[in-house]
Amino acid sequence: MYQQELINPHLSIIAFSEIEPLIRKVEIFKHLPSTVLSGVARRIQMIKYKKGQRIILEETEAEGVFFVFSGSVKLTKQDEQGNEMIVCIKKKGEIFAEACLFNQVSTMYPATAVMLAEGELAFLNKRDLEEELLRQPELAIQMIRYMSEGLQELTSTLRDIALLDVYTKTVKSLERLGLKFKSEGFVRYNIEIPLNVQEFATVVGVSRESVSRVFSKLKKDGFIDLRERKIVILDWCLFCSLIKPGY
Repeated sequence: MYQQELINPHLSIIAFSEIEPLIRKVEIFKHLPSTVLSGVARRIQMIKYKKGQRIILEETEAEGVFFVFSGSVKLTKQDEQGNEMIVCIKKKGEIFAEACLFNQVSTMYPATAVMLAEGELAFLNKRDLEEELLRQPELAIQMIRYMSEGLQELTSTLRDIALLDVYTKTVKSLERLGLKFKSEGFVRYNIEIPLNVQEFATVVGVSRESVSRVFSKLKKDGFIDLRERKIVILDWCLFCSLIKPGY
């Protein structure tokens, strides 16, 4: 069923010489030798998605892993009332749905994935990826390292949500997302986070009204602006001084 959705006019399979530079945009592939990447390249499927397009659906059978080559993706879950909660956001170079790997029984996708911005993803069937991980120890080490770092980030985020007051966890969440969406290298001004206030509130785990009050203060003090369904950090150095005085 899902596989049929992948075979569409936007899907392309291209030569390794063309796909290698794209694959190297993904963190776990960045420093691997071409001999290791060639096996992945033979199996990978490139897919273009539009903004707002759904990629996978929570609680449907997991068929593989996705790699973000461009654009950004939000992973969401629904509560008992049907309200959407953003679990995390993936940007260029990151992976999602890797939790389906190496399970002895059929696994379901733990979240729904939707494009936040138009982009291109790569899909790799979980059995194909498992074979490559078993065959290529260097690739397996990179995957384990990536998943370990992701677990550390998740633990830190959950700690902030559980223990910090609304103002502090709002600021810390802005910092975390700002770091994610900053361009490579030093970028100081106008860092855009592609979320509206309601979406950001679900990331922080508080009500929209509570976030709006914090945003009003931050906007009044010149730290952020709200523009066309985006949160904009106006001056990164100034904003970081909220958390680290003297930054």
